[in-house]
Amino acid sequence: MSKIPDLFIRAEHSDLIKKLKEWDIAYHQNDAPVVDDATYDIAKRRALEIELQYPELSENGASTHVGAATSKDFKTHVHSVPMLSISDVFSEAEVVDWLKKIKDTDIFVELKVDGLSFSALYEDGVLVRGLTRGSGQQGEDITENLKTIHDIPKTLTGNFPKVIEIRGEVYMARNDFITLNEMSDKKFANPRNAAAGSLRQLNPEITAQRRLSAFAYTYGQLSERTWKTQSEFFEKLESWGFKTTGLWARRAKTISEIVNVYNEVMIMRADIPFDIDGLVLKVNDIATQEKMGMTAQSPRWEVAYKFPAARAITKLRDITIQVGRTGVLTPVAELEPINIGGVLVSRATLHNADEIARKDFRIGDKVIVQRAGDVIPQVVEVVEHATDSIPYVFPIRCPVCGSHVVQEAGLVARRCVNSLSCPAQVVGELEHFVSKKGFDIEGLGSKQIELFVSLGWLHNPADIFTLVEKHINDLMLMEGFGEKSISNLDKSIKNSQTIDLHRLLFAIGIPEVGEATAKILARDFETLEALRKATQWQLKKIDGIGDIMADEIVSFFADKNNSAVLDNLLQYIKVNEVKKVVVYNNPLMNKKIVLTGTLEKYTRDQAREILEKFGARVQGSVSAKTDIVIAGRDSGSKLIDAQKFGVTVWSESDFEKATKGN
Repeated sequence: MSKIPDLFIRAEHSDLIKKLKEWDIAYHQNDAPVVDDATYDIAKRRALEIELQYPELSENGASTHVGAATSKDFKTHVHSVPMLSISDVFSEAEVVDWLKKIKDTDIFVELKVDGLSFSALYEDGVLVRGLTRGSGQQGEDITENLKTIHDIPKTLTGNFPKVIEIRGEVYMARNDFITLNEMSDKKFANPRNAAAGSLRQLNPEITAQRRLSAFAYTYGQLSERTWKTQSEFFEKLESWGFKTTGLWARRAKTISEIVNVYNEVMIMRADIPFDIDGLVLKVNDIATQEKMGMTAQSPRWEVAYKFPAARAITKLRDITIQVGRTGVLTPVAELEPINIGGVLVSRATLHNADEIARKDFRIGDKVIVQRAGDVIPQVVEVVEHATDSIPYVFPIRCPVCGSHVVQEAGLVARRCVNSLSCPAQVVGELEHFVSKKGFDIEGLGSKQIELFVSLGWLHNPADIFTLVEKHINDLMLMEGFGEKSISNLDKSIKNSQTIDLHRLLFAIGIPEVGEATAKILARDFETLEALRKATQWQLKKIDGIGDIMADEIVSFFADKNNSAVLDNLLQYIKVNEVKKVVVYNNPLMNKKIVLTGTLEKYTRDQAREILEKFGARVQGSVSAKTDIVIAGRDSGSKLIDAQKFGVTVWSESDFEKATKGN
């Protein structure tokens, strides 16, 4: 395999460092992270790999960067001893490599609390200054804010050094976070964000109103040391009035003992009342720590053994049933809230009845929950059955309307048979119909649709177009429906009565047909009537339409009820037929194209629309079958994949040349 040129490596490294700095500012300064921990960790590890291969890139790189610059809103102070970050390891093999570098095999294992680092300086036992980590060299002054936190004593007790700087983590317990979000207009994404946003307030009174907690775990500036180990230091901290994670701390000497602690904590993680994202492994002997020293970024004597960001273990509190717009009953896991990849997860899919039976999910079990990117969280497997758990019995009647539930031959899904009047199905169908990719009717959201269905005003899509006219007097008397809002709703409904064919096909909810497939069908058949008459054979000839999809489309239009609903709807709307752009020597027809990066003259949606008018098939990811990648500014992994697969790469200029005259 040929080596990637240095120039490309430098460009990739520069892009990574730029992103890491932007993400650090969002995380440390603005308390509003824009990516999850997993994304950040992958980018940082890649930057460090490059810097290891090309040491000249280390200057101002990931290996020398800690935190983010301090905010201009706060007074700042220089840390007398730098507040460094901890190097991360993600696997047993990496822990083994770290253990090989140290002579001392007595390891103190602590919880890695997911909060905001602080430093508290005490002189003669009195708190005189509090700082954030900031850049690691300089921190923001949060003295008055720290004084509002009960777990951080204003004066020390017992025997303490004349001068000592205590360092630790401010956090918010999960229950306090949930309460805060319920009472506050501003919704925080997770407890860490809430803690950071509460601590970094210019007004300490706001901090005092939030229920913040804190653990202490290490020290910086120091006049004298009377302890010899980290475990002994924890005892000192508690004698001075601090809280520690000593209840969960362990001692270990071998990799197997460390792994045992790791697995033990993973299982109990949901029962710990605050968020953690791993373990911290420290050489227990302080003298050995001092001999080992540190790099520019982190101490050599400790590492953070991170949990997988996409998975966590928690308790399955209950199993509830959600009825979708097609009548399918989907079991949902109600979970003990747990932080996975920076998001507090309390619900996850259990897929279907067969999956519950096969994996023997029971209420009260400890289960593994997985979340990857924007994918809906899912329960993967049982770790431990509850002592009093019993197998779950799937309902035989719809929990919404009470009708029978059936399972069609060869299918795993169980459906409510009452497709015409089951409120859950009617509401779901109408929500889909008015959604942004469908008719895009503003002012007709989930709450309004649920209300109108319950009143008997909406039974099918056609009812929407007579809604205001028929019920204007009743609407005027209802709370939340003033003259202006009713007028806006009426205008939005009327504006939606002319619609492109692909949006109609998406809106009417044909099984298996999403936005991309709707566009393919509209392009190939051009009119609704042509598609309604299509056979399985005609549909299967189209690239991207498989056997199941073809059968679903034909069955949908053959159904008498669907035909009646559609015919009724067509009395109120006008469907724009597809106008194909005829271009001789068109280089885009049927080409599989991926857009990446930022274009200067077009939004992503504008570029997609132009490409589709020329018959191109715009895809979301790059594969060996991709024909062209159009790369704008700040292109990322898709450009790398294009080069890996040997896919043709176009600039924005190439794109314009191919579509000139459009």
